[in-house]
Amino acid sequence: MTDPRSPITAFWDAAAATFDDEPDHGLRHPAIHAAWAARLRDWLPDPPAHVLDVGCGTGSLSLLLAQQGHHVTGVDLAPRMIAHARAKLAATGLDADFRIADATDPPQRTGGYDVLLSRHLVWTLPDPHAALRHWVTLLRPGGTLLLIEGRWHEADDDSSPYAPGAQPLPWAGGVRSRDLAAALRPHVTELSTTPLSGDELLWGRPVRDERYAMVARV
Repeated sequence: MTDPRSPITAFWDAAAATFDDEPDHGLRHPAIHAAWAARLRDWLPDPPAHVLDVGCGTGSLSLLLAQQGHHVTGVDLAPRMIAHARAKLAATGLDADFRIADATDPPQRTGGYDVLLSRHLVWTLPDPHAALRHWVTLLRPGGTLLLIEGRWHEADDDSSPYAPGAQPLPWAGGVRSRDLAAALRPHVTELSTTPLSGDELLWGRPVRDERYAMVARV
């Protein structure tokens, strides 16, 4: 039987080589790097915390977290993304635990993680509601769920899956903050949303679609 995740893996494997060319993916410009670093310090507990970066891609946020003194576990379904992430941290002399794994079923940690971080991932999930319910169980009591998400302009056309051969997605092209909050609120004790569309430094350019960070406590 063909693994239904195979088209997704192939899509992101193919994207890995050029993924960091986008300013907000690679964070190569010092100002963009500094802008994301500052935001993470605002949203996350003081280091060292045990952080699970689900859908970590090429590890750009994992690198920032490691630079700030956190213990990072990064998971991604695409082996080539993980290879880039490992190489990126190795080049800096920093360490993180990168694993090839499905973001909907990441590795558990005894005692739970202090933080679970996801950036621009939930729109790719076939059952985002189930993933959210599971993610909160991976956190220790009082832990933080940080979701950096958005609803892109191209989401107006979600008639075709983004990866050929993949199944249609309920949140194709992104999710509005009000819809994500409604899905998450029953499973957390606190929830706040920070709009990010107006912060050009994060994206390396002006953006007009909805982008935001949602911080929740369990």
